[in-house]
Amino acid sequence: MGLLVGLAIGGTDGETGAAQLPSADRSAALTGAGPPVAATPTVLSSVGGSDARWVALTFDDGPDSRYTPEVLALLARHEAVATFCMVGDQIPGNEALIREVAAAGMALCNHTSTHDLELPGRPLEQITSEIVGAQRDLAAVAGASVNYYRAPGGNWSPTVLEVAATHGMQPIGWSVDTRDWTAPGVEAILAAVDRQLQPGGVILLHDGGGNRDQTLAALEVLLPRLVEQGYRFGFPAEVPPSA
Repeated sequence: MGLLVGLAIGGTDGETGAAQLPSADRSAALTGAGPPVAATPTVLSSVGGSDARWVALTFDDGPDSRYTPEVLALLARHEAVATFCMVGDQIPGNEALIREVAAAGMALCNHTSTHDLELPGRPLEQITSEIVGAQRDLAAVAGASVNYYRAPGGNWSPTVLEVAATHGMQPIGWSVDTRDWTAPGVEAILAAVDRQLQPGGVILLHDGGGNRDQTLAALEVLLPRLVEQGYRFGFPAEVPPSA
């Protein structure tokens, strides 16, 4: 079972939301908070048994000097948070941008050093280097902890899960696959969300790895649409079975 830890838009139901805090306090409240309990070697991709209208936006394959700042601007405009799954090879030259993501109160997620789609079949030493090395490098640059891990391509194995969890990173997947990386068109991206999203859903999007103009255009429509539908933006998190 899982839930989404996050903030309520406007805080109308009495919850304390980071969007209501000054930027420095917002960062302190959310950055690196990650899962509220110890990471487990299981893939978290939705809210189990929850009726709450939470949604987790996740962005893979960045940081990207062109698209990540635009994503951040859109999120800020709608007082939304997201989880950014970053690739270690993208760190050089983007150090300031990574710190900006962290300072904006976003969650950081490790997406390996080189985005190796065949990582589950590699030797243990290589798996560990890809996962732990990226976590170390990203945390050092961001000045924040990295408490999530997402496997490139969603390619998991028991070893990959165990390495991530052992090093304090909760493995996360998704429940809504927009396939925006294929550039299917803005309407197709939005239709995928409409078709697949349930309360507590985790939406897979991309801010890096190619031309993301369609993703940005879809996000401009999606964010206000989710707010109108009563969704609140949060982070994936594991919860005790009794929760």
